[in-house]
Amino acid sequence: MRSELEKQINESLKAKYTLLLSEQKIDKVIKLIYSKIKKNGKIFICGNGGSAADAQHLAAEFIVRLRPKINRMPLPAVSIVGDTSTITACGNDYDFSQIFKRNLEALASKKDLLLAISTSGNSKNIIEVLRYAKKNKIKSIGFFGFKGGKARNHCDNSLIVKANNVARIQEAHIFLGHYIFEKVEDLLIKNNQI
Repeated sequence: MRSELEKQINESLKAKYTLLLSEQKIDKVIKLIYSKIKKNGKIFICGNGGSAADAQHLAAEFIVRLRPKINRMPLPAVSIVGDTSTITACGNDYDFSQIFKRNLEALASKKDLLLAISTSGNSKNIIEVLRYAKKNKIKSIGFFGFKGGKARNHCDNSLIVKANNVARIQEAHIFLGHYIFEKVEDLLIKNNQI
């Protein structure tokens, strides 16, 4: 009989294995991020709750470093979830659905890229920022779970973890972010750009 720990490890692996269905999309996203950085673009990252923590985590990997033995120049990634004064002011003065859109409006241009993370794909603030990005020709990538929710309809590149457990989806999202960023870093190093 399997232990509870073994059962949950298997669920986590199963969620990650669903990413193999998106391998070509993942390769496309790697090339997209690489091309944006190569052209001096920035990556803006956002999400709610645990996905907000993932946004900050992934931005830190790009700015500081991803792998301890590779020292390189910092890469331009910005988490737009960490400024509590801006978020609470926007939520109070406008609406919580505008918190990420407002940041992107102020900081991003067409040469930049948006990475939106949402386990459900139905967060209003994620949908609003994706709509803004599309309208203003800012390329977008979405890390979603379940079936992608409404957000996938507003996103240029949706990567969906086909699982129904929020914790397993979030574990797969952080794995996916690490994998993609590592491959982007490899391309930048290979082409002597960092």
